[in-house]
Amino acid sequence: MSTSQSGIFALGTASHAYLEFDARQGGTAGELVVAVASLREPRTTMGGVNLVAGFRPELWRALVADDAPEVEGFNRDLLGPDGYTMPATQHDAVLWLSGSAYDVIFDTARAAIAALDAFASVAEETSSWPYRHDRDLTGFIDGSENPDLIDAPEFAVIPEGSPGAGGTILLLQKWSHDATAWESLPVARQEQVIGRTKDESVELEDKPPETHVARTDQDRFGKIFRRNMPYGTVTDHGTMFVGFSAEQQRLTAMLESMAGLTDGVRDALTNYARPLTGAYYFVPSTQSLRRCSGT
Repeated sequence: MSTSQSGIFALGTASHAYLEFDARQGGTAGELVVAVASLREPRTTMGGVNLVAGFRPELWRALVADDAPEVEGFNRDLLGPDGYTMPATQHDAVLWLSGSAYDVIFDTARAAIAALDAFASVAEETSSWPYRHDRDLTGFIDGSENPDLIDAPEFAVIPEGSPGAGGTILLLQKWSHDATAWESLPVARQEQVIGRTKDESVELEDKPPETHVARTDQDRFGKIFRRNMPYGTVTDHGTMFVGFSAEQQRLTAMLESMAGLTDGVRDALTNYARPLTGAYYFVPSTQSLRRCSGT
């Protein structure tokens, strides 16, 4: 039986780092995958660090065609009907590190970058941390619709018998917040944008169709498992969207709904949060990674 990478479901971590890599010219897909796979346990678990590794879907498919689901990279900008754009910034590999404190994340990330230096360069680096336990920087609870840990693998992990079994599809996006504009809104207006009450996270019965909740309705598009985190500094910050799904269509359908591609109605939250990056990665099972690393 194939098992998913354990860091996907390791809740309660206080510090995170996201490293996206581009393969160096002249290298091969196999060299990069083997190098990333070799970062797995036990070296990267020292100090209580979880490591989740993923790859551009086309790169993984070129190397392991029989263990590759039907997934495409975020290779083109997503354009809304009013000129709204979600940028495509696809890279070749991703490492998501999470742990109890930033010092161990910092040291492990530096060691990983050094180990991969001959094969890939860092294209994007972001650090993040929890805010008020389970809220994002809008002040609202994030992930109210998340399945619990017992049910999450059913929605996030590709089932046995399918290509890529034990793996998952990751959508990674960096969203910048316009904090000044957002915080100038009365709480009642903020709730009309999100579609939930701010304090208790109760879904509004009369929510408008442009609310964030309505545009990303998981009863409509399918359940995903989210591990979002705030990122940034006091003056430049936002949300790292970290969404896992057994099917890419659930993720792409939500993005298209947010951009207004389905019915011309754009997610109201996009007036206050702007996507800076966008990439899909296939996150293989632990067994697939070990086969690639030769261990």
